[in-house]
Amino acid sequence: MSDAAETGTDSADEPSGADADPTGGLNLGSTGPGIGEAYPLQVEGLRKSFGGITAVDDASFEVERGSLTGLIGPNGAGKSTTFNLITGMIEPDAGTVTFDGEDITGMEPHAIANRGLVRTFQIARELQEMTVLENMMLAPKGQRGESLWRSVAPGFRGDVVEQEHDLLDRVWEVLEFFDIDHIAEEYAGNLSGGQRKLLELARALLTDPDVLLLDEPFAGVNPSLEKRLLEHIHELREQGYTFLLVEHDMDLIMENCERVIVLHQGRILTDGTPAEIQANEEVIEAYLGGNV
Repeated sequence: MSDAAETGTDSADEPSGADADPTGGLNLGSTGPGIGEAYPLQVEGLRKSFGGITAVDDASFEVERGSLTGLIGPNGAGKSTTFNLITGMIEPDAGTVTFDGEDITGMEPHAIANRGLVRTFQIARELQEMTVLENMMLAPKGQRGESLWRSVAPGFRGDVVEQEHDLLDRVWEVLEFFDIDHIAEEYAGNLSGGQRKLLELARALLTDPDVLLLDEPFAGVNPSLEKRLLEHIHELREQGYTFLLVEHDMDLIMENCERVIVLHQGRILTDGTPAEIQANEEVIEAYLGGNV
């Protein structure tokens, strides 16, 4: 299925989910993004080597709550490794990762995700032999039906069914928000690349996150769908969600992020506003080729 046909509406139209809640917020049946630490994600002295190669070298930065922050650098700069270290996919050799005031360094990925720090991947990781709807229904935390005895024991089964109905309502609202409700019964393995990106972001949102780390969410996505994805991200940011975005498209980063972190050979070269980054001679020489 091509990206051009994946939403079923003209690219200039407003997303159908925008009208789902007259208050302007997406109802996920939870408390929504947190309002705790001003900088919920803090990275200090992060280091990781593979053999004789140092992929991340004493990297330190923080991400402000409610912001859309960009993390840029050429291939091999250590961006995806940094994401893997933050989210527990690999353990750092040194340094700390703090989330909402708690040291989460080296925790298991599921434990970090349960705390509200969730990521997507360069290549979407959908369950291909399940439908879009089934993929979505797996995402919410704390499902009572995951307990065998609750699912079958007299007096508890009704509680499980009631929660499933509530979760299904949430899932449909998110599907509508991302304009993929019309492919809910399609097998995920049949989706186009752009549709997989939408599914991955929608599924991540159902985990009740505070901070989302997006690893090249626009790679392989056509311009019409890219615009639609950006609209969704900005709307969610306005609702209080926090984003850290890895992306190679410099124009997209500079036009959409409030702050940009520049990674160079595993180290933080600088960070600042897009205007400051564009005026930085070291950044221009290292990444932007003098054409900003």
